Amino acid sequence: MRWKMSVAALRMIRCRRLSTTGPSMKKVLPWRDIRKIAKVTCAVVLGGCVFITYEVVTLNRAVTIDTQAILQEKRKSYIYLRPTPTKEQDKISTGITNKARRELHKAVRTFLELSSRILLRPLDVFQLKAARLNGPEHLSRVDADPHEVALWVLLKRTRSNTRSVRLQAVQDLAGNHHWHDYQFQTAAQVVDQRTVVGLARTHQVDRRFFLSPPLLPEVQDGFSVEDGLRQLLASLPQSEVDVCVQYFTSLALRESSQSLATQRGGLWCFGGNGLPYAQSLTSVPSEKVESFCLQALVQHSKVQSHCDHIVANGGLQLLQRVYQLRKDSQKLQRNIIRIIGNLALNDSAHQAIIQSGWVPVLAELMQSTHIMQASHAARALANLDRDTVKERYQDGVYVLHPQCRTSQPIKADVLFVHGLLGAAFKTWRQKDCDVTEEEKAFKEDYTECWPKSWLAEDCPNLRVLSVEYDSHLSDWRSKCPAENQRKSLAYRSRELLKKLKSAGVGERPVVWVAHSMGGLLVKKMLLDAANDPDLQDLMKNTKGIMFYSVPHHGTFMAEYSVNVRYLLFPSVEVKELCRDSPALRDLNENFLDIAKDRDIKVLSFAETLPTTIGPMIKIQVVPPQSADLGIGDLIQVDVDHLNICKPEKKDSFLYKRSLQFIQDALQGYVS
Repeated sequence: MRWKMSVAALRMIRCRRLSTTGPSMKKVLPWRDIRKIAKVTCAVVLGGCVFITYEVVTLNRAVTIDTQAILQEKRKSYIYLRPTPTKEQDKISTGITNKARRELHKAVRTFLELSSRILLRPLDVFQLKAARLNGPEHLSRVDADPHEVALWVLLKRTRSNTRSVRLQAVQDLAGNHHWHDYQFQTAAQVVDQRTVVGLARTHQVDRRFFLSPPLLPEVQDGFSVEDGLRQLLASLPQSEVDVCVQYFTSLALRESSQSLATQRGGLWCFGGNGLPYAQSLTSVPSEKVESFCLQALVQHSKVQSHCDHIVANGGLQLLQRVYQLRKDSQKLQRNIIRIIGNLALNDSAHQAIIQSGWVPVLAELMQSTHIMQASHAARALANLDRDTVKERYQDGVYVLHPQCRTSQPIKADVLFVHGLLGAAFKTWRQKDCDVTEEEKAFKEDYTECWPKSWLAEDCPNLRVLSVEYDSHLSDWRSKCPAENQRKSLAYRSRELLKKLKSAGVGERPVVWVAHSMGGLLVKKMLLDAANDPDLQDLMKNTKGIMFYSVPHHGTFMAEYSVNVRYLLFPSVEVKELCRDSPALRDLNENFLDIAKDRDIKVLSFAETLPTTIGPMIKIQVVPPQSADLGIGDLIQVDVDHLNICKPEKKDSFLYKRSLQFIQDALQGYVS
């Protein structure tokens, strides 16, 4: 290998230490110290490229150090060298430069010999520990910083062909907090895509390991993200889309420009005039239009064949632009991260997602105090992490714990299923207290999601999952009216079972936790799984079910809503909840048979207080007699329907009894 060193190559040299208190200074030293110029600190050969870091400890009097530049560029750890302007010093500088060049050449040759002898050979775990602590024996005669050697050895090991070696290397890499900024930046530029995802999924990782997202391409005058989103939507295929995708796309494109219509040969028009939102989008704030477009893209990103089109048409860069512009809108950000998480289900999109700068964004969101933001980011990163995650988390399936890589073995799953008007996160929050949001932030025991905070702490070797699906009391509230009639228990059961199988639910012991209508859905899913040869493991591994105010025998609310149609148009879900309906009776009887046959443990909680629904209605949604499944314990609690699944605090009876049931059902699997 040939090496060339020139004066130009010396313009920027890494500096290990330099302390100054004023403007530009000169450092005058005799020639006997000039050998210190060429101290080589570390190097490694990765991917055919040699990375070399030089440290300048002392400089000859022929060189002036511009310390102002150092102060300006302190994060880069660079110093800038400039020749002294006088003729006499020019002659001195030329001679010293030649001597310094020879010394540097000698140091490079020494380094290449070192790297070929040591760093190009595999190192086992014992050798790595020696490199971190004392340095390998064969490095003892080399003037090298042990921390520098450890950095490059770890970087090499992250590319090992042995999975256990590279996983340990990523963990060790993330565990170093004593490095300088330039060392973090060196690692950020060297790590491969697999390693950067692993770092992002490490708990409280130092974000200096990640490069900033690349600069976005310049846009033409007059361009807006709204135009970009509409153009992206209009470029997507019109095939393989269901009713909801058609609805959201039509909504977003309804008021698109005439030029766009010409470009596409006419706008999509699936919904017709009967759809809601008759208001023209031209009179709606741009953020609202962007929200419509993002909702449409969420639906498109669920269609595998459409994901490649989104990536190929610049969707990742466009979403990055919207994300940066709308940092103050958590709702828009969540939809964007949902799209990234859906795209990440396709391995073919991983390289484009990483190269477009989404990993540092997701790593930052993972450390967010907002449970929803962090969970959406955790899902996206888990789908990107094919080195440690074999499961694929579809849209609406979220891992509450563990959200990061962990050495803790996962022995069982606990799956949370919400009810009417519920959600994957808000249903399971702590009972609302009479305190402000600011006061909540300072309460050590307050949590926005008790399964994520409390249950994960008490049972660390559990995987805690939460699912989300649209459920509405009325057709008026449905996000996709054209789809509403398909949202029956049978349809939702088939939909969720596919997602749960993809997430690996059923491969280990499972406990289900359900609120309200979610309990009916759980029973339907288990009955369907019992009749499906591909889902036998899910039924076999179900160890327990905990029901929070589940209307096993129906609810008065369903009858009430039918009688008062002018107030509340009943949706499919509410019609299925009518008291003593044949469908509910058959569901309950069939489930009781398999629960008794398989000895599934059951615990039911029942509300005793009425729930306020709007300004006019106050009703006990699920009376204790309806919440009684007929097997297992039934516990009545003095709370209403909404708070039956929201413990007031960690030492409350509701949480402690729930925790005890989970531990008993999984006895032998959890500590």
